[in-house]
Amino acid sequence: MVTPIDPTSLAFLLAENRSMPMHVGGLQLFEKPEDAGPEYTREMYECMRDVQELSPLFRKHPHRSLRTGGQLVWKPDAQIDVEHHVRHSALPSPGRVRELLELCGRLHSTRLAWDRPLWESHVIEGLQDGRVALYTKVHHALLDGVSAMRLLQSVLSPDPDERGMRAPWEARPRNGGPGRARGGRPPAGAPQLSEVPVQALRTALGITAEAAGMPAALVRTLNKGLRNETSAVSLHAPRTILNQAITGSRRVAAQDWPIERLRAISRATGTTINDVVLAMCAGALRGYLRELGALPDSALVAMVPVGLNAKESHLASTDGGNAVGAVMVKLATDREDPADRLEAIHASMRDGKEALSSMTPAQIVAMSALGQAPAIVLPLLRMQGLVRPPYNVIISNVPGPRTTQYWNGARLDGTYPLSIPINGMALNITCTSYADKMAFGLTGCRRTVPHLQRLLTHLDDEVAALEKAADVG
Repeated sequence: MVTPIDPTSLAFLLAENRSMPMHVGGLQLFEKPEDAGPEYTREMYECMRDVQELSPLFRKHPHRSLRTGGQLVWKPDAQIDVEHHVRHSALPSPGRVRELLELCGRLHSTRLAWDRPLWESHVIEGLQDGRVALYTKVHHALLDGVSAMRLLQSVLSPDPDERGMRAPWEARPRNGGPGRARGGRPPAGAPQLSEVPVQALRTALGITAEAAGMPAALVRTLNKGLRNETSAVSLHAPRTILNQAITGSRRVAAQDWPIERLRAISRATGTTINDVVLAMCAGALRGYLRELGALPDSALVAMVPVGLNAKESHLASTDGGNAVGAVMVKLATDREDPADRLEAIHASMRDGKEALSSMTPAQIVAMSALGQAPAIVLPLLRMQGLVRPPYNVIISNVPGPRTTQYWNGARLDGTYPLSIPINGMALNITCTSYADKMAFGLTGCRRTVPHLQRLLTHLDDEVAALEKAADVG
């Protein structure tokens, strides 16, 4: 039985091309349980593969024919080949994290074929430290980054002795049982972090009567943009090497830092952890572009989804919240001093949140649409490079589990998001909190963003620089 595709999912499907695969991904690292035998990785793979029944979400694929009037619809795959979607892979010697990320970069580069359900997962062995990796990618038409994180969390447990847990794509028993969702979900219908661009686009196509008072909000937003002040619209982002046409090849980099280090900086400076994360990215981008001789004179601008209902504390970024808008944050990459950059970013985020807090939810989403429209329209019209980009990089934060999690006794050591670079926006930085760590996942065009892994070194240098500037550590 075919079902219609909602406009949001349809937009992600139609936007996709060879240079711009539209799937999100994730990399998890598991420490084997103490009683694991030599065949543990194969047993883990077989458990992931040999599911009794797949969830309907993981059975459907896009389809169009004369019977559908040429319209794209979802069609369940009656002959699904699970072994095509769940694969067992191994790393070449010496099995370092470098080889693992190289493999993930190649896997993340290939499009998902429309004639099959739009997902695949790889159980990866061969790491020299004995851990097992799991790389999974799902088309954005099926899941966004936040939903994918919740799906993973639903099959994990804080109990290392719990067994019988299911694969994320297995249908849930109606009466619960191992692998069921363990809470942490916001109320149904609550806007989510990575839904901001989708909601913005939808609202931009047809603003409803809820946006009463829009002219005044629009004037305020445009005036702030024209004055180069923080708002939902940016009119002053400089041209950089990151804002070019991209290829389909991807390179990924990932690393995590103790949240306590970031928390100490935020406490000492009166900022939030999210401000510190942005300052880390700003300093790293400044060092990276300067190293390449490509640092612009004016400050880079980041599109940052914000949660106006998040708790106003130093834990705001790890506590999450209902994200309903996006702020174009000036990253102060034109400033030499790390403390000055952090202070400027903190002020920029504060001003952006204050500006959005004066609007209704519908106005917030509409303003976000206005700010992001150039990033959507210019690549479609092949005009990137002819005019200034609306922003230079996307930096987002997906909240994850707050305590150590296990899957059938295997401890989850780390989880790293892999996201979507778009044409004219060759680098995406996504962070996720897990237990006591903040993990950074960097996804970039292999050709447009050279030596992507150098950004990890610059991120580490910036943490140390911020600690020194804040007199902590």
